[in-house]
Amino acid sequence: MKITPELYGDMTRQASPKSNYRVNITAAFLVGGAICALGQIILSVLEAYGFDRTEAGTWTSIILVGISAVCTGFGWYSKLAKHAGAGTLVPITGFSNAISSAAIEARSEGLVLGVGAKIFTIAGPVILFGCSAAAVYGLIYYFMSR
Repeated sequence: MKITPELYGDMTRQASPKSNYRVNITAAFLVGGAICALGQIILSVLEAYGFDRTEAGTWTSIILVGISAVCTGFGWYSKLAKHAGAGTLVPITGFSNAISSAAIEARSEGLVLGVGAKIFTIAGPVILFGCSAAAVYGLIYYFMSR
C-alpha cells in the first residue's frame, strides 16, 4: 500500500487526540498569571519589610526557583504542567523545573556523571546564550555610554 501525503494527513488527523484549545489557553493563562501574581505578592511583601526593589526582585526570583524545585521533587509541578501547559513553562519556574527534573532523572547515575553532567542538558544552551547575550549587551552599553 502506497501512502500518499493526503492519506498520511487523514491517518494523522484520525490518530491525533482532539484538543480543546479554549480550555488549554485559558488554563495556561490562569496558571501562568497565578505564578506571576505569586511573584508579585512575594516582591511586595519583601519591599514592605524594607528590601529595596533590586534586592526584593532577586529574592523573589530565588524563592520562586526554590518553590519550583521543591514542587518538581515531589512530582507536583509535572501534574500542574499536564493541565496548564505553557502557563508553567514561561515563567522562571519553568526553567527551574527543567533543571530540577533533569537532575532528578539522572541521580541514579551518581552525583558527578549523573546529576553533575546532566543537570545542564536542558538549561545549558539557555545559560550559554543568556550569558553570551549579556556580555555582548554589556559591551555595547559600555561603549555607547562612553
